[in-house]
Amino acid sequence: MASFDSPGKLGDYLGDLSAVPQLCQPKVPQMPLTDATCKNARCPDGKARERYADSGGLYLEALPAGGKHWRWKYRIGGKEKRLAIGTYPAVTLAQARQARDEARKKLLDGVDPVQSKLDARLAVRVRMGTTFEAVTRVWFEHWRGPKTARHAEYVMRRLEADVFPALGNKPIADITAPQLLAMAKAIESRGALDIAKRALQTCNQVFRYAVAHGIIERNPGADVRPGDALKARKKTNYARLDGKEVPTLLRKIDSYQGTPHTRLAMQLMALTFVRTGELIAARWGEFDLEAAEWRIPAERMKMRTPHIVPLSTQAVEVLATLHELRGLSDLVFPGQRNHEQPMSNNTILQALERMGFKHRMTGHGFRSIASTMLHELSFRHDVIELQLAHQERNAVSAAYNHATYLPDRRVMMQAWADHLAALRQGAKIVPIKMA
Repeated sequence: MASFDSPGKLGDYLGDLSAVPQLCQPKVPQMPLTDATCKNARCPDGKARERYADSGGLYLEALPAGGKHWRWKYRIGGKEKRLAIGTYPAVTLAQARQARDEARKKLLDGVDPVQSKLDARLAVRVRMGTTFEAVTRVWFEHWRGPKTARHAEYVMRRLEADVFPALGNKPIADITAPQLLAMAKAIESRGALDIAKRALQTCNQVFRYAVAHGIIERNPGADVRPGDALKARKKTNYARLDGKEVPTLLRKIDSYQGTPHTRLAMQLMALTFVRTGELIAARWGEFDLEAAEWRIPAERMKMRTPHIVPLSTQAVEVLATLHELRGLSDLVFPGQRNHEQPMSNNTILQALERMGFKHRMTGHGFRSIASTMLHELSFRHDVIELQLAHQERNAVSAAYNHATYLPDRRVMMQAWADHLAALRQGAKIVPIKMA
């Protein structure tokens, strides 16, 4: 056995320390980068890249073209990965270290920093692809189904004129209640109070659609109620005559010197008290004069449900006269210039003005007069409301409700026609108590 008493002999046994394998040598601590090092970092000629290590896996990679990129090396699931942090000097050494520390926290929580960054980018692309205008146009195609073409066109025109310029290019998920209010206030500032209110209501429908389809998590429109955010509009009622003037009105209608169609339209409106649009667009196929019924289809009704108008003997007589005047058009009240289009909305209003009732009576006034007088004649409120087609009806009950109280409504409509005839003649009226 060799003796190690002599230092020389020990040296001979160990040999030259420089020959000891590298793993057995003491590890020299890596010095962190400095701003000067980062500034002077270069990629030597002939190399694809040069890496300057900092600490904790962070390094600066210098490329031959002069670019310098921050990378963070880490392991997850047994695999080595690298996170791109940014370029130097746009991202400073201090900022790169902060980004490394934030990524390390995600890693400790079991989140892959690279995948998290990819998910964030995807979320941004999705958000930019779901601008308010883009989502609104998808909603519009879904919403417009049961609506009339005219109404749908009006809604889209208002969106394009007032809403899209303010909110259209914004990701729908980024829109806030104050931005929504600012849009409505801009419309309100020009005096268009109704349009401002409707704009908010339409936006609210779009946001509810986006929530339902998982595009956004919350509806900012829920925080903006039109009544709280916008000025109240002074309510104005449709012009209508006092009950004492109704006899004069009826007599003037009978002696009206305008076209027969206009005179008969006013007579039929007084007897049936339907809406002006429902009257002037009436077609002969809707009437059964033998059954004394007028069945208005759902698409022509405000509530979008069918409506039955029982016809009094007086109303049937008016329609019989109109039938004698019928031309080739299926319209009961064709326009004077174009017989394929109904008479204008303003025809009845202008006739009332020529008879001396300007600003005091409108087509809608016939409905108001009928409602008031029928209540005074002691007819039941629910029967009157059904005949006025005021009641909201859902899709399930609509098929039944449009015929509800039909026998009672027949009695009421004939009593109403008789009442108008008595008023026209100036007879004393005795209120009718409905059974």
